[in-house]
Amino acid sequence: MGDFNIGEEDSYRVPDGGLHRPGPDELFYPTAALVVEIVSPGDETWKKLSFYAARRVDEVLIVDPLEVAVHWLGLNGDGYEPIEYSALIDCGPAQLSDRLDWPQGTD
Repeated sequence: MGDFNIGEEDSYRVPDGGLHRPGPDELFYPTAALVVEIVSPGDETWKKLSFYAARRVDEVLIVDPLEVAVHWLGLNGDGYEPIEYSALIDCGPAQLSDRLDWPQGTD
C-alpha cells in the first residue's frame, strides 16, 4: 500500500492504499479496483464515498481503529452498500477484523 491519487489534477483524493487495475503507472489514476481508508480523528473518510462512486471505484475498505470496525463497501449503481465478502480479494470485513492488531485500549 502506498500513496496514489484518484481523480484529476484539480479534483483528487489520496486514499491510504488500494488496488489498481492493470495499466501504466500514472500520477492521477482515473479509478481503482479497491481503495483503503483508515479513519483518523477528524478526517472525512465517509464524505469521500460519492467522489469514489463517481469514478467507479469497485470497492471501498474502511478501517476504523476507534470504532474497532471494518466496513467493506461495494459499488451498486451510483453508491455503495456493505458487502460480506470482496469480489476482488479472498477476504471480507469479518475475516480482516479478526486479523488486525487493533490498538491497545479498544475492544
